[in-house]
Amino acid sequence: MQRILGNKKAYLVFVLPAFIIYVVMAFVPIMISGYYSVMEWDGIGDKVYTGISNYLELVKDEAFLLSARNSLILAVASIVGQLIPALFFALVLARNVKGEKVYRTIYFIPVLLSTVVIGQLFLKIYNPDYGALNAIIKCFGGKGADWLGDKRFVLAASFFPIIWQYIGYHMLILYTGIKSVPSEIYEAAQIDGATETQMAVHVTIPLIKNTMKVSLTFAVIGSLKLFDLIWVLTKGGPLHASEVPSTLMYTSIFTRMEYGMGSAMAVFIVVECLLFYFVIEKFFKVEAITY
Repeated sequence: MQRILGNKKAYLVFVLPAFIIYVVMAFVPIMISGYYSVMEWDGIGDKVYTGISNYLELVKDEAFLLSARNSLILAVASIVGQLIPALFFALVLARNVKGEKVYRTIYFIPVLLSTVVIGQLFLKIYNPDYGALNAIIKCFGGKGADWLGDKRFVLAASFFPIIWQYIGYHMLILYTGIKSVPSEIYEAAQIDGATETQMAVHVTIPLIKNTMKVSLTFAVIGSLKLFDLIWVLTKGGPLHASEVPSTLMYTSIFTRMEYGMGSAMAVFIVVECLLFYFVIEKFFKVEAITY
């Protein structure tokens, strides 16, 4: 065993298959998208090289700019709507409350559900004629609304199930990080007279910053490349009000057969995700130095 662990060739043998799969499944498609993004192509005929004209068109495209804005709104909403409740639940459950395992399982159930199932469920909830949401509002004297058909409400209505689904996911990540904090630290804080709130703010949160960074990265990157739930609920409508770059990319490629424009959007999503990843990394490094 010692010979295997000390053999660098053995590392290569074990890592190489996973590396090849990663390159084929991730880097090759990105490179192909980059190639198509400088072409004008309908997917069938000859490709025509157009340089950066597709990217220039994106900057002028109001639908794309609206979709990019929507994705940024979702990223902020995910931070506020997912991570803050998830951190609160994790802090509470990690203090050995009664029924801790039961609550932990209940919070995680939405993560296990298929996105399509959740989309279909909320389509019924939001239905303007027989939906549960309008029925509850009418019970209190309200009029209800067409939640997915009205530009005023569709963005919030589309984002709510996305945020709701992944609260339990981030809760479990943060809960695991909190549980890794040695109990001796809490005992010392209690001896010094610290309350539960003070221990959470001044002990737990500073010690799980690396875990919080992971959770924040997943939340932001996941929001920027979101597709499935938006597509099930609205397909980006009405009038692009709930559009995000991935749904617009899908429509451009498979409906309008504009492979060049769609690929340019795909490259934008990749670059945007990388940019936010490095911003998050930089932010937590600065925090660590300050701390």
